[in-house]
Amino acid sequence: MPSAPHSKQPTIRWAMLCVLLALIASLPLLRAGAACGHDILFHMGSWLDAAQQLRHGTLYPAWDFNAAWNAGEPRFTFYPPLSWMLGGLLTLLLPFRIVPATYTVLVLSSAALSLFFVARRYAEPHTAFLASALYVANPYLLFTAWERTAFAELLAAAWMPWLIAAALEDQPRIASLAWPLALLWLTNVPAGIMGCYVLALLGVLRIFRAKRTELTRILGRFVAAFALGVSLAAIYLVPAIYERAFVQVDSAFAPGLSVAANFLFAHTADAAHDFVDAQVSRITLALLAASAVLLFIAWRQKRSLPSPLLRAAAIFTAVIALAQLPLSLILWQHLPALHVLQFPWRFMTVLAPFACLAALPLCSRLPQRAAIPCAAIIVLALSLPLSQRYLHACPRGDQPADIAARFDTSHGVPSTDEYTPNNADNDFLRFDDPPYWLADSPGEFAPDTTPNPNATAPDTDFGDPDPAHTLSGSTPEQIQLALQRPRILVMNRRAYPDWRVTVNDVPAQLLRRDDGLIALALPAGISKINLRWHIGLDHWLGIALSPGLGGFRAPPHRFP
Repeated sequence: MPSAPHSKQPTIRWAMLCVLLALIASLPLLRAGAACGHDILFHMGSWLDAAQQLRHGTLYPAWDFNAAWNAGEPRFTFYPPLSWMLGGLLTLLLPFRIVPATYTVLVLSSAALSLFFVARRYAEPHTAFLASALYVANPYLLFTAWERTAFAELLAAAWMPWLIAAALEDQPRIASLAWPLALLWLTNVPAGIMGCYVLALLGVLRIFRAKRTELTRILGRFVAAFALGVSLAAIYLVPAIYERAFVQVDSAFAPGLSVAANFLFAHTADAAHDFVDAQVSRITLALLAASAVLLFIAWRQKRSLPSPLLRAAAIFTAVIALAQLPLSLILWQHLPALHVLQFPWRFMTVLAPFACLAALPLCSRLPQRAAIPCAAIIVLALSLPLSQRYLHACPRGDQPADIAARFDTSHGVPSTDEYTPNNADNDFLRFDDPPYWLADSPGEFAPDTTPNPNATAPDTDFGDPDPAHTLSGSTPEQIQLALQRPRILVMNRRAYPDWRVTVNDVPAQLLRRDDGLIALALPAGISKINLRWHIGLDHWLGIALSPGLGGFRAPPHRFP
């Protein structure tokens, strides 16, 4: 594949202008302060907890203490680390009220730069700059940033162009293929799965067109790249795969969250779900149509882009279009791990880079002097109308400063169903449990706490409680009690295999509770209870398989 044309133009200047494009696209967000999208509370809670643990020396936490109303959950074991670690670092460095907007601007800047440097392989800097404008303001990226606030999937848009470009090189290199695949896995599970399918399909296309003498070499490089990419992400993947048997992971595929309920303009019993699906379906159709038109224009100028790129873009456009239709359901059900994507339209993360690269011949028709004003017009013309539709400011009480204030005063956040440990029912978990209490039976609730209405009406969604009523305590790691008679000790900490509980230095036998909290029988007399996190063999294996990361994971500990 030919390299980009020689040019004396300073590429670095155009790259800096790509960051300006991200700022222009983010102007509506900077004005609103934060987009109150679908997942914003989940991510802000994760960032605050990660920042607190980083502040106290836990470099790579596994347990989120703030979740489940301070009972905790192994969220950081199962949710890929890059997005919440970046959010945690920003939380340490900046006032939290500006962290969500700053995160979004940084990620959009990274996406713009990624597309620019990939496009630079095929075009002059000003042409690559225009393609970058299309990428940073494409409707799916802004929908993800504003309506969904799916911050991990948003970050994946910075890595996908590199994987596509590496797979289309004349001589694909193992390292160039492996590092973006690893970053996709460390960012977002659906993005990691999509990355594997991109790698596999592009590898098959390369093999089909290869000479017989090159077949073994190309196949070997793609297989080795897959193995190396997965190995680089092993510090996350090994514990997440092994420990998925400990949590209710299938909750992520509840009705409305399955592939069958999210094809183009799908109809379900949930009107709110159908409204969002209709929104993203329009975006999907627009991107598919734009990709087809741009590919047609590019084919008319065949010398403007390498044939392998055009061929791959056309095939991916067709395959992704098919994946949006119910007739593709059999593929979603039988291809490995594909159903984990949940939403077929997530493939827009793959389509958008192809469409923007296919736009290079059209962008090349503009003279260099018109590139900057045209790019600014493109970004404003897309981002301003989209912000009116998808960008909603957070109401009072859910603004970042409000979330941070509740965090600092021991108000927990809701649990995540798919990360809830087995044998724990969120409908029985109370919002205002103290750090621990004594009871006469294992299932007894703490006195003067608020019953969870879902426990008596499980078929009714009561929503999250008033934040003012969620003041709960987090169990200390050491408790000493002097009892006149045998009692049951209940701790506001979810039981999980990696927690070790001892009574007078002897491992404790835990009692079962519907809410999944730790409960144990104590004898009369003095009891010294210790609660500590145990780093399992799966975590050590993940460290060992991740090159250069030995010793990186430190055991989580409770912050003051």
